[in-house]
Amino acid sequence: QVQLVESGGGLVQPGGSVRLSCSASGWGFDFSQTAMSWLRQAPGKGLEWIASFTADGSYSKYIRFVEGRFTMSRDNAKNMLYLQMNNLGVDDTATYYCAEGWGKGGTRGPGTRVTVSE
Repeated sequence: QVQLVESGGGLVQPGGSVRLSCSASGWGFDFSQTAMSWLRQAPGKGLEWIASFTADGSYSKYIRFVEGRFTMSRDNAKNMLYLQMNNLGVDDTATYYCAEGWGKGGTRGPGTRVTVSE
């Protein structure tokens, strides 16, 4: 079973940037053969899919309101997934999760909190 651990969250000012990381591990889990996703959950709201990435990194898809601001990348040699988030706004305040697979149905980590505030 896969274990995922996110890091890199914190307090950031509006207009600022942050890079989230996700470490993947697990017996029998082949990160290089697995599509991965980023999800988020804002305070008082439901879990929201924001981006997915194919196993080889050749294709990615983002929800519209993060396109051009968020960029996902992965390092299959290190079993790492990243999310670079730029031009953050207060509406981006949420707990961010990485998840196994395409979409929001797979195993996810405990999350890392990003707070966008002055």
